[in-house]
Amino acid sequence: MKKIIIAAILFSSCALKKQDSSKQAAEEIKMADIAMSDLATKEGFFQALLKYADDSLIIPREGKPPMIGKTEVAKGWAEKRMIKELTWKPIRAEASQSGEIGYSFGYAIYQGKDTTTYTNYCTIWKKQKDGSWKFVYDAGNNIPSPLK
Repeated sequence: MKKIIIAAILFSSCALKKQDSSKQAAEEIKMADIAMSDLATKEGFFQALLKYADDSLIIPREGKPPMIGKTEVAKGWAEKRMIKELTWKPIRAEASQSGEIGYSFGYAIYQGKDTTTYTNYCTIWKKQKDGSWKFVYDAGNNIPSPLK
């Protein structure tokens, strides 16, 4: 009986550690997402995304094949104008039990000269060897003004 109780305690403690690591990773993802948005308002949208992109990044494109790899994405975005009017905020972030991969989901606002455009987005993040987070997939679509 003692052995069963000890095994149950050890199992519970391991499960709690995994839960804690998952919650911590989700918070780190949320903070990385917010930092990327802040950088986009300072240095531009495409520059910020490239800074936070993993080398294996995938960016889908409507009506075209996706861009795969940071090098291809950088080439595809080389001629794009600097956009500083786009900001976003995650409303949810979750991570795997291992704390090595997760996603963020939220709303973005593009405030142009004569128009405001709203989008929702989903970004998949991967923890790097140095403990930082880089995203491997990012996609979004236009929506009506989000509910307040």
